[in-house]
Parts: sequence; C-alpha cells; structure tokens
Amino acid sequence: MAITFHCEHCGKRIEAQDNAAGKWAKCPACHNKLYVPGLESDEDIKLAPIDETDEQRKKQLMAETYQLAQDILRERDAPNADSETFISPPPMTDEELTESIITYLRQMADGELDQALQTADLIVAFGSQALKILDKIALSEMPESKLADIPHQVLAGLIRDLRSRIS
Repeated sequence: MAITFHCEHCGKRIEAQDNAAGKWAKCPACHNKLYVPGLESDEDIKLAPIDETDEQRKKQLMAETYQLAQDILRERDAPNADSETFISPPPMTDEELTESIITYLRQMADGELDQALQTADLIVAFGSQALKILDKIALSEMPESKLADIPHQVLAGLIRDLRSRIS
C-alpha cells in the first residue's frame, strides 16, 4: 500500500512506498526537501520532525546575513566619519584649475569616465572658484583648443553636469 500526500512546496500529489514513511525525501516535481508522513491512521496527525542540520544551516545563514548587514552599515557611515577630519586641498591657481577642468571635459568627451570622476572630485573641492572658470569657458565664443573638436551642445552638457556636481 502506497503513502499518498501532497508536496508542501508545489502541491503535487506524491505516492511513496511504505518503507519511506517518516523519512525525508525530495519532491520529484520541484526537488524540494519534504517529509514523508507515516501511514494513514485514526491517530492524531504527527508533525514532521525538525531537521537539525537544516536548523543549524538557517541559524548560520541568519548570522552571516546579520554580519553582512552590519558591515554594510559601517561602510555607509564611514565617509561621514572621514568628513570630520577633512583636510582642505592645497590652493590651486586659476590656470591650474582651468587646466583640470579642461582635462575633465576632455576625459568625459573621450569616454574616460573613471579618470574623469577622479578629476571631478579634485575640481569640486574648489567650489566657487571652479564655477567662475566654468562660466568663463561656457560663455567664450571660441572654445579652448583642446576642446575644439567637441560639439558645442555636448560641451555645454558636460559643463552643466560638472556645475551640478559642484553645486
């Protein structure tokens, strides 16, 4: 006589041999681990026993998840801690800052995004000084020679992007 029951995960009707009663098996449809109940009787229905290895694995995964979440939270908070000890960059002349801005615009136009982000980080530290130079570049009728091959609309967009980073 076969034991008939339904998978608790996918609901598929399963028939198992009598000797599988009270053991753990895999569902042939969804392959999830399930408990094969004992033979039908008029007694109270017995619950599946707790699988200690599964419980230990769940505890371990929960502990790892908690630790990862804590690590992520600490990393997220780390920049705030560093900003308290922020050291202002050494002063830069207008010519040096202009050259950095032109380098940034050239890197963006050439698709060198990683280098451009590093250059932008340097420029942002000079706030209003950098904004004045950007305005001067944006309003000039003749672009810098290093930027002459960049279409005007693209250059204007790159300048707007850098302005928004600074502001």
